[in-house]
Amino acid sequence: MNRRAFISLLAGAAAWPLAARAQQPAMPVVGFLGSTPAGPYAAIVAAFRQGLKETGFVEGQNLAIEYRWADNQHDRLPALAADLVSRKVAVIVTSGSVPPALAAKAATSTIPIVFHTGLDPVAAGLVSSINRPGGNITGVTFLTEASTLKRLSLLRDLVPANVIGLLANRPEATDSVTKELETVTRPLGLALHVVYAGSERELDDAFVTLAQRNIGALLVNTGPFFRTRTEQLVGLAARYAIPAIYPGRDYALAGGLMSYAPSITEAYRQQGVYAGKILKGEKPGDLPVLQSTTFEFVINLKAARALNLTPSPGLLAIADEVIE
Repeated sequence: MNRRAFISLLAGAAAWPLAARAQQPAMPVVGFLGSTPAGPYAAIVAAFRQGLKETGFVEGQNLAIEYRWADNQHDRLPALAADLVSRKVAVIVTSGSVPPALAAKAATSTIPIVFHTGLDPVAAGLVSSINRPGGNITGVTFLTEASTLKRLSLLRDLVPANVIGLLANRPEATDSVTKELETVTRPLGLALHVVYAGSERELDDAFVTLAQRNIGALLVNTGPFFRTRTEQLVGLAARYAIPAIYPGRDYALAGGLMSYAPSITEAYRQQGVYAGKILKGEKPGDLPVLQSTTFEFVINLKAARALNLTPSPGLLAIADEVIE
C-alpha cells in the first residue's frame, strides 16, 4: 500500500465514529413545569424519574429533563410553559394541580402534556373525558372530595368536636370540597368554618382566626402551596393547640397529628410511566386519566400526647403508619 492510500484509509476510519454519532437519534427532552419551589418536591420528582425508568428512560443516559419552577407565582407559569414549547420538548409534565396544566395546555396543542391534579380534570377544563381525554393531554388525578370526607371521619373519631375548620389555599379550588363537607356536617349539627391562606403571612392570620372561632378540629385542604409550608402549618397548629388532619404523610412526619391522603409519590410515579409511554409513541388522548387508589393513613402519637388525645385501639389498627 502506497503512502497516499494509507493516509486516505486513516482519514476514512477517523470519520466513521463521527458519522455514526451523527446518525444516532437525538436524546428526547421532557419539560417539567411546577408551580412551587423545587426544594419540597425532591421526593416526588424522584418518584417521577422512577416511573420513567420503569419504561426504559433514565435521566442523563437516554433522556434529558428541563425543569421550570414558578416558586408559587402563578403569573410566571405562561412564560415558563412557552419557554418549554420553544425548546421543542417531547413531553410536558406538570406539577402543582390545575394552573400549570392549564398554562401548558394554552401554550401548545401539539406537544403531549401529562398533568397531576386533585380536582376533577373535566370540570377544570383539562380534558373532555376521563376515559378518552382526546387532544394532546392526559394525566393522573385523585378524588379530593372523597378523601376530605374520610379525613373528617378519622379526625372526629379522635376529636368529637362540634366546630370544624377547613383551611384552604384558594376559593376556586375549594367550592366542591365545601359542598361535600356541608352535606355531612349540617345533618350532624356541626358548624363548618372555611379560612383561606395563600402566603406565609396569611397562614399566620388564618390560625388567629381559627383560634378566635374556637375551632375544635381542623381539616387542612390539599394544595401545592401548603406542601411548601409544611413545617409552618404544623407549628401553627401546635402553637394554637388545634387538632388537625393533613393531606399528606410529610405533615405527620413533620410533627402533625394525623394525615390521610392518596400517595403523592405513587401518583408522580404514574406520571413518569405515562410520559415514558408517550415517548415510545402512544398518544396522550388515547391514555385514560388515571385515578389514584393508594391511600395512606398516618398517626403521630407524640403530637397526640401533646394535645392530650388518646387514639383508640381501633383507630391505631387501621393506620398504615404510627409514629411514636
